[in-house]
Amino acid sequence: MRKLWAGRTSGATDKTADDFQSSISFDARMYRQDLTGSMAHAAMLAATGIISADEAKTITLGLEGILADLENGALTPDPAAEDIHMFVEEVLTERIGTVGKKLHTARSRNDQVTLDLKLYLRDTLGGIREQLRALLGTLSDLGEEYAATIMPGYTHLQRAQPVTFGHHLMAYAMMFLRDDSRLSDCLARMDESPIGCCALAGTTFPTDRQLEAQILSFSRVTKNSLDGVSDRDYCLEALSCLSLIMMHLSRLSEELVLWSSWEFGFVTLSDAYTTGSSIMPQKKNSDMAELIRGKCGRVYGDLMALLTTMKGLPLAYNKDMQEDKESIFDALDTVVNCLSVMTPMLATMTVHEATMHRAAETGFINATDLADYLTACGMPFRDAYRAVGELVRTCIAEGKTLTDLPLEKYREVSPLFEEDLYDAITLEACVDRRTSEGGTSPASVLSQVAYVREKIGQTTGNEK
Repeated sequence: MRKLWAGRTSGATDKTADDFQSSISFDARMYRQDLTGSMAHAAMLAATGIISADEAKTITLGLEGILADLENGALTPDPAAEDIHMFVEEVLTERIGTVGKKLHTARSRNDQVTLDLKLYLRDTLGGIREQLRALLGTLSDLGEEYAATIMPGYTHLQRAQPVTFGHHLMAYAMMFLRDDSRLSDCLARMDESPIGCCALAGTTFPTDRQLEAQILSFSRVTKNSLDGVSDRDYCLEALSCLSLIMMHLSRLSEELVLWSSWEFGFVTLSDAYTTGSSIMPQKKNSDMAELIRGKCGRVYGDLMALLTTMKGLPLAYNKDMQEDKESIFDALDTVVNCLSVMTPMLATMTVHEATMHRAAETGFINATDLADYLTACGMPFRDAYRAVGELVRTCIAEGKTLTDLPLEKYREVSPLFEEDLYDAITLEACVDRRTSEGGTSPASVLSQVAYVREKIGQTTGNEK
């Protein structure tokens, strides 16, 4: 294929160099965005009188034909093309003749590729937001169903205080809700059209950047042409958002791995999202959760790769910036795939409520409530803390729990203890009394569920 930039040079690059610098193998996925941008550009050129209305119509029909043929498989990107932009322009010129060469008036590949990438990110990040909302809907349904299911809460992976399973799951819902908000902010910041910046300095043609931005549904245009073609903040911000999503997915995956182990036995993952062992017939491995956990590092790597690429680049465009696409595409694909697995994996798991409750009965996780009991009786909290610590030590020595210890043992530590202490330290009481906003009481959990559903536009568990 003849190089469209031949002129100053012969365009006769070495085959190895051609392959090395070609991006069509990965940027071909932006063909819809490239064609959409070109149609808008043709409309703007006609509206400003740079080309005639008939020429714009011919160009647009040609572009629509290319899009239809790419969609139905009648046309496939030529691997010998340098990139998707040159492929489209070459095919267009072959089909409609010399008028096709006018499309690139007042445009450079520098602003064209930035436009394509922003359009692609806008489409794909919008899809990821929909996936996040589906995940949030599933977490809300589970949070409601298990709002009163008691389990041990942990710090340092040691049993700490009783919580409900619904409360635990709603913690992840809050994380993913922030992820959705971050993507919204990211999309708002990238909502400015770079087309018209040209190579770096703008153009001498009487273009209308505002019109072209409006056609492409951008709310504004970039204010500096150098920045417009050399900025990749929007990619880096998107990668940062995607990295946080993966971190949250990884943490949830780690919990699923632990909970589904024999040691915990809190949940059983569906056979559809687990695998077996090639040698140990009894095994049921949480491979999907483990893979999600593992792929987190991959997305972190994509972020660090592009940060490193961009850190020393002078203005404006440099070929190094071609490295942006493989990083962002890989991260997008990874997050899409992980979300597509996580949501149904959660929705189909079996929750073992009795096992969770039994686990919460040991480990003295009601000790804080016992200290609160003494504090409510007038003892300073630090003194109450010390007294309960002594009681726990006694229980460990005698192989008892706090609910098994007789009242006389309690009164050896403090005369403030009365028979009602046993009611105060039941797991149900420990949970039910935590009514502070954001706490683990069933009523508080249901309030959290309602909050998330309001944010995602889901009013009940039956409305998906």
